[in-house]
Amino acid sequence: MMATIGELLWTPLQYPFMVRGLWAVILVGMLCGVVGCFVVLRGMAFFGDAMSHSVLPGLAIGYLVGGGARGPLFWWALGTAIIVALSIGAVTRSGRFREDTAIGIIFAGMFALGVALISMGGSYSMDLVHFLFGDVLGVSRTDLGWTGFFALMVLAALVLFYKEWLLLSFDETLARTLRLPTGALYYSLLIVIAVTVVAALQTVGVALMLAMLITPPATASIWTRRLPAMMAAAALIGATSGVIGLYLSFYAGIASGAAIVLVCTAGFLLSLLLKRLLKG
Repeated sequence: MMATIGELLWTPLQYPFMVRGLWAVILVGMLCGVVGCFVVLRGMAFFGDAMSHSVLPGLAIGYLVGGGARGPLFWWALGTAIIVALSIGAVTRSGRFREDTAIGIIFAGMFALGVALISMGGSYSMDLVHFLFGDVLGVSRTDLGWTGFFALMVLAALVLFYKEWLLLSFDETLARTLRLPTGALYYSLLIVIAVTVVAALQTVGVALMLAMLITPPATASIWTRRLPAMMAAAALIGATSGVIGLYLSFYAGIASGAAIVLVCTAGFLLSLLLKRLLKG
């Protein structure tokens, strides 16, 4: 007999690792969806990609320092991400280089350093694969707790600086005229994006991180141009894609990170098609 929908939904929940994984993808999907709206508005897709790849040196060093323990990896990745974000901001704000040039230089250097460190230690290179492609089913209670904590911190920062970041994204000249601390606001936004990237690393991995930052907001922008509505829709799309992707991973036996991103992409393409049909 074919399983009922209820059985299909309930069966994975009998495993604690699936329950933790579901909570993780919901938190990460919502976080990436909301923060990703600013990434899309400011045209910072390249920055998000650079941040996800530039934490490789931190992961490699954290693995070596921690003797293979996974706990220190998060903190080394977080520290590296913040340093990279501030470095990109400093080079950009110097006025001598455009943001994409600064990102390209630092991204290439950090990624090369990460690859070099990983290649030097063949014994641990395979252990870092789950950070490259995601390992949401390996999320522990501690990992989930820290993800939730940083998600709350980022969302609190978004509420606190929403108007300032919105003005900075649309009209930095006006923000300067109003005597807002544009430099500090710019750096704080970069740090928020960096924290978001690191918080989502274990869920979708370095290789697929950009999709979670960009695709849900891009899908939401098809249906609305108002930023609050776009943020709410992107959060819902991100969380829903995470849940559907995780179930798909469970039943189809494919990598969870890839499944989540494929669902996100399918949602984007479907939205484009529906919008055209409704207009036609």
